[in-house]
Amino acid sequence: MTDNRNTILAVILSGLVLIAWQYFYNVPQMEKQRAQQQAQSELQKGSTPQPGVSPTPGSAPQPGAAQPSTPAASPPQAVVSRETAIAASPRVKIETPRIAGSISLKGGRIDDIALVQYRETVDPKSPPIVLYSPSGTAEPYYAEFGWVAATGVTAKMPDAQTVWQQEGSGSLTPSTPVVLKWDNGDGLTFRRTIAVDDHYLFTIKDEVSNVGNAPVTLYPFALISRHGAPHVSGYYILHEGLIGYLGEHRLQEYAYSKIDEAKQVNFKATNGWLGITDKYWASALLPDTNAQLQARFSSNPVGKVHTYQTDYLLDPVTVAIGGTATANARLFAGAKEAGVVGINFPLAGLGGYNKALGLNQFDLLIDWGWFYFLTKPMFLGLDFFFRFFGNFGVSILLVTVIVKLLFFPLANKSYASMAKMKSIQPQLLALKERYPDDKVKQQQEMMEIYRKEKINPVAGCLPVLIQIPVFFALYKVLFVTIEMRHAPFFGWIKDLSAPDPTNLFNLFGLLPFDPTTIPVFGYYLALGIWPIIMGITMWIQMKLNPTPPDPTQQIIFNWMPLIFTFMLAGFPAGLVIYWAWNNLLSVVQQGYIMRRNGVKVELLDNLKATFARKAT
Repeated sequence: MTDNRNTILAVILSGLVLIAWQYFYNVPQMEKQRAQQQAQSELQKGSTPQPGVSPTPGSAPQPGAAQPSTPAASPPQAVVSRETAIAASPRVKIETPRIAGSISLKGGRIDDIALVQYRETVDPKSPPIVLYSPSGTAEPYYAEFGWVAATGVTAKMPDAQTVWQQEGSGSLTPSTPVVLKWDNGDGLTFRRTIAVDDHYLFTIKDEVSNVGNAPVTLYPFALISRHGAPHVSGYYILHEGLIGYLGEHRLQEYAYSKIDEAKQVNFKATNGWLGITDKYWASALLPDTNAQLQARFSSNPVGKVHTYQTDYLLDPVTVAIGGTATANARLFAGAKEAGVVGINFPLAGLGGYNKALGLNQFDLLIDWGWFYFLTKPMFLGLDFFFRFFGNFGVSILLVTVIVKLLFFPLANKSYASMAKMKSIQPQLLALKERYPDDKVKQQQEMMEIYRKEKINPVAGCLPVLIQIPVFFALYKVLFVTIEMRHAPFFGWIKDLSAPDPTNLFNLFGLLPFDPTTIPVFGYYLALGIWPIIMGITMWIQMKLNPTPPDPTQQIIFNWMPLIFTFMLAGFPAGLVIYWAWNNLLSVVQQGYIMRRNGVKVELLDNLKATFARKAT
């Protein structure tokens, strides 16, 4: 009965892992490949014109009874290269240790940002990651700030076509802010001061002075606009799209497809932030924490593409004759580094912007998932050892040892129970011979033996159950944290967050072809060196136990290492390294506990018997 129970449990757990892998990993990968193929085919037919300008502030949330005017949508423009679009308007350079780019004086937009510390591939000479691009390019993405006129105000306001003038000269650096100025010719002078720190935070101060003949009422606004849905990873466990933490509305997440259906979602909130997030990069508006926001997520179809926008309006301000009004805004545009964004976790020590600016759960910009109470400590442990050894692969090995030590008492009882189970195997076999046709009697006598020997028949499943949450916590950390992106180990592993690049089916690079490109089943031919090592360690761990008497069990346990080898081959290399290392530690731990309990360690005997059968 116990053997069957363990067999069924092993099959169920294996099935659950296989299903989860198929649903969360394989299916999104195939969908991603299909989307890329479709995009390539459309590109070959002719690129679709992208809208040059997103809906401007007039389409922002309605500020109560006041109705800001909505400018007409701009006609689609021909797509130009990023370099051409940047050169088409006067600009102010952005130069920081982490950001290179520029601010367009036409429209006063921050629309050109490249993250110079991150590259597209593991090759340090590959192009830097591009976050923002101007209108007219293939993928426009930018931030805009300013004022919306209340109903009845006829004064001309700065818009996307307004050309600002820079006061003074020079680039925007962490030590030198820039000031832009525009006069509407009707008594209103607009001045914008933009500062940037040495990470990814822009601070914007908008001022408007009124020397006209009447007071004016204006609404400060800020928006982030993205034209066209980007290619996303497509994983259920990762959110990519519109995001915000909006006061009592708490965390709001809208995937691109979801906001396409909703069209527009409005919120009224205090102490909030909102923006657009990718897997590793994000752009977010960070208003003052005490500001009353009228925030909005929206999707607006323009031609064949959608313009995605997160924006907010603040309470109106009336600028008296001879008076000046001021509005402050902040913009995060960069990499979702845990130390910069912040981690809201006891003893984390990584406050970042979340703590420094008093933000509301800004650490949720990183998708820690439902099991954040596991993923955050896992990341903090890996990051702690990385600071000492400078290698996240070594950190994974050390954290695995610590996890083993933490669960040692529980695993010790489990392996001790397994050892006792082995010691009573002769008695159990004798029961089957004594009562060959009476299963009820066998079960009764078996349970009596368990009671006398103080054996928990399901204790052997605990080591497997313990691994599952650790496995998924590490998988999540490897998958979502930018610190793991392009993090090398030793030898051929240059990126722990990517699969092992070697492949058995092209003789580890000796044959000049990629087996994974073979249609239909090519994905399953990604079998690198570390997955093979992992499969061998799992096979050795299986051989530590005596051969099951039941033929069905023998088949399951003989094939399980091979199944897991192929199943985990496409997973991040760091996860495969963890599993292989954990298997080796389990073999050592189980062998030690078996010896302490006076049970023979049958590993060598089982290995010899296996090869002897094959030789025969």
